[in-house]
Amino acid sequence: MKTNYDIIVVGGGPAGSMAAWEIAKAGLSVCLLEKDRDIGYPVRCGEAVSHNGLSQFVEPHEKWIASRINKFRLVSPSGTQIDANLTNETGYVLNRRIFDYDLSKFAANAGAEIYTKSFVKNLIIEEGFVRGVIVDILGEEKVLKSSMVVGADGVTSAIGRMAGLRTQIRMKDMESCVQYTVANVDVDPNRLDFYMGTNCAPGGYLWVFSKGDRTANIGIGISGKYSKEKSAQSFLNDFMKDKYPQASILTTMCGGVPCSKPMKDPFTDGLILVGDAAHHVNPMTGGGIVSGMKAGQIGGQVSAEAIKQGDASKKFLKKYSDKIRKDFCNRHDRLYKIKEMTTNLPDADLDAIARKVEQIPIENRSLTNIFKAAVFRKPSLIVDVVKVFAGI
Repeated sequence: MKTNYDIIVVGGGPAGSMAAWEIAKAGLSVCLLEKDRDIGYPVRCGEAVSHNGLSQFVEPHEKWIASRINKFRLVSPSGTQIDANLTNETGYVLNRRIFDYDLSKFAANAGAEIYTKSFVKNLIIEEGFVRGVIVDILGEEKVLKSSMVVGADGVTSAIGRMAGLRTQIRMKDMESCVQYTVANVDVDPNRLDFYMGTNCAPGGYLWVFSKGDRTANIGIGISGKYSKEKSAQSFLNDFMKDKYPQASILTTMCGGVPCSKPMKDPFTDGLILVGDAAHHVNPMTGGGIVSGMKAGQIGGQVSAEAIKQGDASKKFLKKYSDKIRKDFCNRHDRLYKIKEMTTNLPDADLDAIARKVEQIPIENRSLTNIFKAAVFRKPSLIVDVVKVFAGI
């Protein structure tokens, strides 16, 4: 390990690996620091991603894919099942341990240095600019200097807070999530299932994502304002007893998922935040793989450009914020408005939406039409729905 790098990336998830990869490809020295023992472990998401989203960056590899998805099911509070096909899209449930690991290898093979069991204790700030980190690596404290730091360290980013950025999330926008990876369950290997309603997932939803071979990720995300009354795990355990009492739980994961608007200015002098650290999560679904990778890609490119031009100031790094806002942040703002309306719907309205969607022939049950039905109580949101699915 050297003591000086052009850029240091903190966090080895998809956003951090993408940033390090782009920086290395630009010919700069980059060090990626991951606090856990392995890249890709522990897995902290449902692992679902779209083909179109993933193939923007890499060609999907067979070993990454646990199951292929071509349909989904929505289950209303009364038990009404709405089935629909993904007519213009293919989805995957990934093996994130393998996917994340390989993504970090792409960065390493391009020249990035990667160190695990590396806990960043503080930032080095000189004349108002972030200029490196103080890190504990296997019990040994090291001082690593750099011209810039990229924070990819997850929810409520400690790196961002150390730099003076406001990374906190309102309780109502923080989803309390628990997920079990289970075996001995009979689920459709090509379908994603979503359950809604106050009895199973107030202010959120419960999911069943097949991973093939009679295994699945079964999890729940509920709004923080509800979790103090009954924990997310209690809701999930009740569901498991009712639907899959024979299941064996292989892995348990829990944590918070930021379902808020993206941070307005995820940067300061000498530092940018990417992925979950900058709240780059789809506020409707809680999914953040693709948006995190996109932020990492753009962030890595802008950071490399900043170093080459000798200007890592806030003024220059605003270019990063402008690019991600045009790419996906404006879309996430619209999704947040839709989420705010739909997650507050009472069960009676959710059942009414299900009955409304039932009237749509299955061949016409696109996500756009389902969302249009979901916002019938507030027609003004139709414009946002159309813009979201038109990619505007």
